[in-house]
Amino acid sequence: MDIGKLMKQAQKMQAQLSELKEELAERRITATAGGGMVTVEANGRHEILSLKIDPQVVDPQDVEMLEDLIVAAVNEAQRQSEEMFKEEMSKLTGGLPMPGLFG
Repeated sequence: MDIGKLMKQAQKMQAQLSELKEELAERRITATAGGGMVTVEANGRHEILSLKIDPQVVDPQDVEMLEDLIVAAVNEAQRQSEEMFKEEMSKLTGGLPMPGLFG
């Protein structure tokens, strides 16, 4: 096995990973809960960018429902973001698992 060739491949993959992370930071995911009453926008780096709440769901007598909708929408946005990340990483690594290498 040629160590020099292996190092070049690792450097190339690292550069591609950096590019991918920048690209994912620009991608947007929108998730909703409660039939669109709560909307969360996230990016491909699992960062929440915005949260919108329909005024109709704001009920001082039922704050718990609003909290549940927010949690549901955030969790869905995070799930979609993680799925997008995994899909793009799979393309980059050719489907080979790289535990601990990327995060």
